[in-house]
Amino acid sequence: MAVDAQQVEMLEGLEQTRRRTLSLVQHLSQRDLTRVLDPIMSPLAWDLGHIAAYEDLWIGHRLGGLPLMHEELAALYDAFETPRAVRGDLEFLRGAPLTEYLDAVRERTRAVTAMHGVTDRHELVLRHELQHDETILQVLALAGLLPDGWGVPSAVAGDDGWSLVPGGTFALGADDDGFAYDNERPRHPVEVAPFRIARRPVTNATWLTFTEGGGYERRPWWSHESWMWKEEYDIGDCPRSVRTGDPDAPVAHVSWFEADAFARWAGARLPTEAEWEKAATSGQTAGIGEVWEWTASSFAGYPGFRAYPYPEYSEPFFGDRYRVLRGGSCVTHPRVASHTFRNWDLPQRRQLFAGLRLAKEA
Repeated sequence: MAVDAQQVEMLEGLEQTRRRTLSLVQHLSQRDLTRVLDPIMSPLAWDLGHIAAYEDLWIGHRLGGLPLMHEELAALYDAFETPRAVRGDLEFLRGAPLTEYLDAVRERTRAVTAMHGVTDRHELVLRHELQHDETILQVLALAGLLPDGWGVPSAVAGDDGWSLVPGGTFALGADDDGFAYDNERPRHPVEVAPFRIARRPVTNATWLTFTEGGGYERRPWWSHESWMWKEEYDIGDCPRSVRTGDPDAPVAHVSWFEADAFARWAGARLPTEAEWEKAATSGQTAGIGEVWEWTASSFAGYPGFRAYPYPEYSEPFFGDRYRVLRGGSCVTHPRVASHTFRNWDLPQRRQLFAGLRLAKEA
């Protein structure tokens, strides 16, 4: 069956992504691929198997109508059935069987694509793998095993001044054209009061001023919850990357708790995600940058939210436990990062390539 231009483009995109994924782990030993490199993360071989299982589920099985290639592995590679805490103890695929699984699923994807054409499920699968690439890089950063040239934010231009963003109503979220995740829709009007937003994210040099001025020692800048976290986990200093990185590069690997404390120290605050998106889409800030930027907002569905293509992508994380990050990082693929994309994580997490941009009242 002839393959049209759209199919060729998508299949090449999938192949480029797979080459990218494998290049991130090619320097690792089998031991490092299969062991737990950090307690809060999965073994990397599990991630690779999960990537294959997800592709087989959405393209081979649900689009192509084929039985799962390894139905006995479905629960093993289901992120909700198998939480991170237990993955290191399981008999997931490794070595040659893992490589064969990845290759066999991709061959099936080619056949199904030739038969059924390109759908939004292809884009879902491609972006899913790109997002796992970033997760893999988070693990490698935690373990001190980053491949050369990855995971180090570059210096950002500009100064530490402020841009005034006028108030008013604007449309928050993704429109109906093209691919977007369920939590980015529906687009809806939001009223935002005038505010000021920093022209660039907080840099390593500025964060060191906070650290060396007693930022991790003085209680008034920390909320009760964040101080309890700091005390419980003995967080007494900034991440090592702050001291070793370029002074003009954005600070990275700081938690929401730390970002919130820093903002209080600076006499400012974190922007809401509506403020962040308004500033980015109006050209007041660069938006997509070297680090994800924590916002003040909890993760929740927009008014009229509808889960798609499955409830587990967003809905289980709605509520006050998770905070929203916006923008993108030095390891985020451009195909994933956009002004409307919503990342989220727990406020105590440091593994993300995440920093912050300050805001304050106009």
